[in-house]
Amino acid sequence: QVQLVESGGGLVQPGGSLRLSCAASGSIFSMNNMGWYRQVPGKQRELVASIFTASGTTNYADSVKGRFTISTDNAKTTVYLQMNSLKPEDTAVYYCNAKFSWGRNAAWGQGTQVTVSS
Repeated sequence: QVQLVESGGGLVQPGGSLRLSCAASGSIFSMNNMGWYRQVPGKQRELVASIFTASGTTNYADSVKGRFTISTDNAKTTVYLQMNSLKPEDTAVYYCNAKFSWGRNAAWGQGTQVTVSS
């Protein structure tokens, strides 16, 4: 059993910044990747950014490159998403995700709303 708890969402003005956090707990052995996805009503959930916890290798959606930065804490159990220069198009529910080796199913957080609006 793995729990992912997100925080940091909210309402922000265009051009502003937010920092999302996701803390993993429980049976997190073999967790090797953490990331953030987002979903808008009526659209498919899409990858925003991910990071391999062992190597630090990152991956970003083209739409957020140069604006968002994903990172982990030293224990590699918390993942952050620093979001700068936010645009209205970034408005979505953001979900934390964790992947595991050895064939374990991925884990998902409950989601946190990010709204970028004037």
